[in-house]
Amino acid sequence: MDQVTLLGTKGGPAIRQGGAMPTASLLQLSGQTILVDCAIGTARNTVEAGVSLLDLDAIFITHLHSDHILELGPLIYTAWTTGLRRSIQVFGPEGIQDYWDGFMASMAFDHQIRIKDEGRPALTDLVKITTFGPGEVTQLGDVAVSALRVDHPPVTDCFALRFETAAKSAVFSADTCYFPPLADFAQGADVLVHEAMLLEGVENLIRRTPGADRLREHLLASHTPAADVGKIAQTSGVAHLVLNHLVPADDPDFGKEDWIAEVRKTWEGQLSVGHDGMVIPIGT
Repeated sequence: MDQVTLLGTKGGPAIRQGGAMPTASLLQLSGQTILVDCAIGTARNTVEAGVSLLDLDAIFITHLHSDHILELGPLIYTAWTTGLRRSIQVFGPEGIQDYWDGFMASMAFDHQIRIKDEGRPALTDLVKITTFGPGEVTQLGDVAVSALRVDHPPVTDCFALRFETAAKSAVFSADTCYFPPLADFAQGADVLVHEAMLLEGVENLIRRTPGADRLREHLLASHTPAADVGKIAQTSGVAHLVLNHLVPADDPDFGKEDWIAEVRKTWEGQLSVGHDGMVIPIGT
């Protein structure tokens, strides 16, 4: 079945008891099994979603913030220790190769001893790292992948991603402030998974996050208020808008109805407020 599974729906890297996990999504489209971003907890949540790590075809990293890349190395390494023997493709912005090289350097002892002691193939021979920019990225079977640079200061290389077959399409906004060109990029998509921020919850979040003196400025400059997400969906004419990377995602003072109320100011179409484990069919 063609679908998106939200493995983690929280914006930001912090983990709190009983709260959502940071960002990762599983896309199953036209026989391809793809991860979009790889926050902490992604390996476990992928398996809990009924997908073996050995069945992943490709991983896409939208940008290098920790809540999008922290478990990339550990997930691939866990797949290797689980029995990975085929190649896996990793696509990411400039700097993705440095991340991978650094991770493998940190695992040099274990990597070499498992090759010698257990007869495993070298993981470095199985992982293909590709750096991408805006425009056409790759073709995975019937799935064409393209990228749009979005506005997520101070990160320059942050990309929305569109996955498209002849009949179906899914778009992931990545992290971005309100960015009208994204509406053109998502035009007519079956599913738009878009980050969202509840402005009323920003001050609460800041109070709960010590040690981040300029967090307010970052949030307001770099993320999209929920009502503005609705504007993107309305302009793009998508069939289904899914809110993801929720800021805040784990504040007891705000719930699903608050997100819906904000988005309904600008969007009347099909709407889902993401939660960990949510499954969204594509094109039904």
